[in-house]
Amino acid sequence: MPYIMLMIVVFIYAGNILVGKAINDLYPFTITFFRLLVALICLLPLGYRSAREAKEVFLQYKCPFLIMALTGIAFFNTFLYGALQFTSATNVSVLESAIPVVTLLLSAWLLKEKLHHIQRFGVLLSFFGSVTVIINGQFLHLTQIALNIGDFIMFGAIISWAIYSIYVKQYMHLFPVFGAPLVMTGASLLIMFPLMIIEWSIFGVPNLFMSNFILGLLYLGIFPSFIALILYNRSVELLSPSKAAVFLNFLPVVTIAGAYTWLNETVSLMQIIGSVLVIIGVFFTNHVRTKGRTEQMESEEIS
Repeated sequence: MPYIMLMIVVFIYAGNILVGKAINDLYPFTITFFRLLVALICLLPLGYRSAREAKEVFLQYKCPFLIMALTGIAFFNTFLYGALQFTSATNVSVLESAIPVVTLLLSAWLLKEKLHHIQRFGVLLSFFGSVTVIINGQFLHLTQIALNIGDFIMFGAIISWAIYSIYVKQYMHLFPVFGAPLVMTGASLLIMFPLMIIEWSIFGVPNLFMSNFILGLLYLGIFPSFIALILYNRSVELLSPSKAAVFLNFLPVVTIAGAYTWLNETVSLMQIIGSVLVIIGVFFTNHVRTKGRTEQMESEEIS
């Protein structure tokens, strides 16, 4: 059952990228704001009571909590939808799958976590795969490549989520399961609103009442922000964080298939090769961490 739930999560997250690309006539801050508004309505009945009871905890750890809200909820989504304005859904999904590697590097730098040799190899492999996707394998013609700004915007999303992951590891256990995403979503809405108004003043007020925009925003708010959260958290409880995270490596596969069939995107051989390299690199970086945790647990049981 947890494996089925995790595959549903992968399809939902792939849908987040595909739908974000399909409605990219809307501006990034606008998409993020209304996605979070829908999510807030869904989370309210589940998280309000626990959030109110944990008020003192939120106030005590307001700085790290605000950082998690900004990086994981507000900025990550804005960067992702901003990237989709310029680059393909395929590129976004491949680059997004490199997040565990960037998280590992930041953890080694900020938390002084030790990197094993095989993890270093995984980092280099994922980096090479990401570069392959960005330049479409044209290593011999680097000076002639027209780089896509969307790929570089996506790096903002990657770094944001990596920072979020580090803070989650240190602080999320202090907050209620549904109360935390509720409060983070509410705080992000307050931040997104003035940015959206500025966006409208520059580019004009979009027509939000088109059916594809309404359906797209409802999907983004209900499925990736709410249903996937519940399914993923439940899967982590039944399995483990490391085993659950492995399934997210299928994200590029599902997204590339969806982009090809639904968005009519052209998928090159180099994009496929790059995505495979990223996935293998992520496997190497996660495999050692999983093995290390297992050995530590076994030694604790023996002692």
